[in-house]
Amino acid sequence: MRTLSPHRRLMGSTAVLALALCLVPGGWTAASAHPGHAVQPVAPAKRVVRPVKPSERRWLAGDHHVHSWFSVSVKPAADPSQPPILIKAGDASNPITTNARMAAKHGLSWIVATDHGGPNHSKLNRDEAYPELLRARRETPGVLQFWGMELDTPAAEHSSLILPRTDSERDALFAVESRYNRREPWPADPARDQEGFMLDALRHMKALPRPPVVIANHPSRSATGVGRYGLVSPSELRNWNDTAPDVAVGMEGAPGHQASSLNPDGSLKPKGDRGGYSRAPTMGGFDQMTARLGGFWDAMLGEGRRWWVTSTSDSHRHYTDGGDDFWPGEYSKTYVKAAHTYDDVLDGLRNGRIFVTLGDLVSEVDVTATIAGAKAEIGGRLEVPAGSDVTVVIRVRDPAGKNFGGFSPSVARIDLIQGDIAGPAADRALDANPSTRVVRAFTPTSWAREGEVLSMVHVIKDVRGPTYIRVRGTNGAEGEPLPDPLGEDPWSDLWFYANPIFITVKS
Repeated sequence: MRTLSPHRRLMGSTAVLALALCLVPGGWTAASAHPGHAVQPVAPAKRVVRPVKPSERRWLAGDHHVHSWFSVSVKPAADPSQPPILIKAGDASNPITTNARMAAKHGLSWIVATDHGGPNHSKLNRDEAYPELLRARRETPGVLQFWGMELDTPAAEHSSLILPRTDSERDALFAVESRYNRREPWPADPARDQEGFMLDALRHMKALPRPPVVIANHPSRSATGVGRYGLVSPSELRNWNDTAPDVAVGMEGAPGHQASSLNPDGSLKPKGDRGGYSRAPTMGGFDQMTARLGGFWDAMLGEGRRWWVTSTSDSHRHYTDGGDDFWPGEYSKTYVKAAHTYDDVLDGLRNGRIFVTLGDLVSEVDVTATIAGAKAEIGGRLEVPAGSDVTVVIRVRDPAGKNFGGFSPSVARIDLIQGDIAGPAADRALDANPSTRVVRAFTPTSWAREGEVLSMVHVIKDVRGPTYIRVRGTNGAEGEPLPDPLGEDPWSDLWFYANPIFITVKS
């Protein structure tokens, strides 16, 4: 990635950088190698029971949607009165141990085992998959490996279920999967495919001593057009969040299966659709619920909901083996600001200390909103007196070197987005927030660059009502992310998104 010559740097960049360093906790470390070059081994995680200090937190890349050969296919039994046979490696091909090694190779610090299947899959997870997870933890100790599953969600499609690391994690997952997974019973039980049943599942999870996190996967994959949703609807996600706001906390912003337009030799498939979104395409690799400015995500934020977005591989089978997928971390990363512990990574996911990126376009994003004596970061809240001017500092690391596709993308534009918070929506199906706007679009002529680090400042004047800010960026020239055409090279159209900061006004 290019470094701007001195005459192209923004005037006053030294002052901007000094201000930014004061506002970002702990400052920034020296420029690190691009993730595509090499991955430094991470020390095994230690169980930390004391509270984590903010200064101990770093951006840790991960993936909460990774399948192994315990994601099965189903074969009818010879005796039709008997349950079908689960075929190991029928839906995904790699052992959990392989996924962990490949996650480490591609720069991840944490992953989640998220298999799913058919009738009685809960027993396969408990008796075979979990022991393999324990082996993977021993073999690849530098990667935090959460136990979980991809829930065959009642009245929806799929969602990542991420359990806290505890001595009872195996039994906790078995209880959820056996009781609430839509495809678990045989014969099939239509009562398990009702939205109320999913709300019962969320109540069960919320009541656990150590509640999990649930994230809706590929929410618009079954949509038939823009705003024409399929199995997952805006009202449904509101109901999840209302029922268990600390459990159902968000959705995949960028779905997996992003290598579906690549042949095994890396050439392009003319009819390949990114993410498997065949009817309502992704936009810059992101689901329409996230990508549309003023769309569903902004509608949720405009209610004041803590509703976060993530990005995953949904890895089943690598594209070089005839699949549609990248390895965990090869293309898509969810960064969580956390200490390298299970508890703090899960806390970061639950509380929105998250940014996401495709193609290693960026490797660090820090956003701070400040007034005198107070500040908030990504996922946080800043309370200000009415009429305050709020200073927003954005610092992004645009890493040098090549990504895992062999390319060296550069950030071309960074947008600061703002929307108003109006409170709960009367229309549960609402998927728009017309107040959302880009308040500042930064380009190389309006940011300061020092090595890999881009710094920029904007002041929001005279804040009178509750609002939120969020940041996105791209390597391209599209003003808004456009629908992805069939056969698009996923490495050519890259975006990153940071989760919001909420700003409230003292009454």
